[in-house]
Amino acid sequence: MDELLSGLRAAGETTRVRILFLLAHGEANVSELTQILGQSQPRVSRHLKLMAEAGLISRHKEGNWVLFRLREEGMGGALSRSIVDLLPGSDPVLSGDLARLEDIRSRRAEVAARYFADNATQWEQLRSLHVREEHVEQAMARLAGNDPIRLHVDLGTGTGAVLRRFASLAQQQVGIDSSRDMLAIARVNLEAAGARHAQVRHGEIYALPFPDGFADFVTIHQVLHFLEDPARALSEAARILAPGGRLLIVDFAPHELDELRDKHAHRRLGIAAEQMAQWLSRAGLILTQHEVLPPPWRPQGKGLTVSLWLAHAAQTASQPTILKDRVR
Repeated sequence: MDELLSGLRAAGETTRVRILFLLAHGEANVSELTQILGQSQPRVSRHLKLMAEAGLISRHKEGNWVLFRLREEGMGGALSRSIVDLLPGSDPVLSGDLARLEDIRSRRAEVAARYFADNATQWEQLRSLHVREEHVEQAMARLAGNDPIRLHVDLGTGTGAVLRRFASLAQQQVGIDSSRDMLAIARVNLEAAGARHAQVRHGEIYALPFPDGFADFVTIHQVLHFLEDPARALSEAARILAPGGRLLIVDFAPHELDELRDKHAHRRLGIAAEQMAQWLSRAGLILTQHEVLPPPWRPQGKGLTVSLWLAHAAQTASQPTILKDRVR
């Protein structure tokens, strides 16, 4: 009762209702909200502080920014979404706020597009070496199946492609990446896809900002070959998996394209199936499926084989190991 009353009091002001409406359409920082609302930063910050303390919204620091969004869980999250659902879509003040939000999103998209254009050549060179990305995503979907996902965490999320692939199955999604430029692109892509239940955060794969047993589905797509210590990253992924939770990994099989170290900052020239099995075992995970996607034919020579691994966190210590190897 106290939590509900506290939330109602915190929301009981016109500007705060406008903020809840905006955050229902995606996360924003104080500067963006100030531009949209036409109010001073101290005033907007105070509204945000009161609503965060009441549990209506959540805040996350990312570099010099503090990002806000509607809270996902608890009484406060349920209350904030109920308030937004009651708001009339035809309200002229809210319509104006939403138009200004879309203008800010357009500017974000322009920045993201410039960054991608500056790096597109390298991306396309790498993509030409292996099976088309849509085929990789189809294989990921096939291994994951169609069971609903409570909470999906994508490590090294990049442009958010994996979040978008599993958006229809997941109740909530969080992408983690150490590149703020990539996160900017991911936010634009998720907004364009209408994936309001997905968010991305700046973070380190070796020290994830989540408690033990946080997620029931974790993905790591083409990330491990960049890392100095993939085993450590897998142990951290295992830590945040709930009992019975699944880890889906995509990476390159061993290859001899040494130029990828110089041109694309690869630390490892692929990962052997035996090595992956050892890492997963040390992390306390049960490897259940391994699938291989051979590269397309190239007149210049061999390309890159893509490997996919599906592992589970044990339900009990006595759960048996079942491994299926497939080459497609």
